[in-house]
Amino acid sequence: MNLNHLLLQYLITFGWALTGAISMALSLSILLKIFSWITPIDEWKEIEKGNMSMAIVLAAVILSTALVIGLTLMS
Repeated sequence: MNLNHLLLQYLITFGWALTGAISMALSLSILLKIFSWITPIDEWKEIEKGNMSMAIVLAAVILSTALVIGLTLMS
């Protein structure tokens, strides 16, 4: 009985982790599309040119959105 309960808890935890990963991937891809649509420059071309300031801005946008999404999923 105890082993079955433990296995069930592991499966539930794995399911929530998978749900969180899928939600995060979808949300971040939508965010990057919207951010590229709003800004007048092509961020990826600027990063390919070596523009570190654009890379920092894009990283800050991704990390802040990931933090908000992660905290939302935790509650």
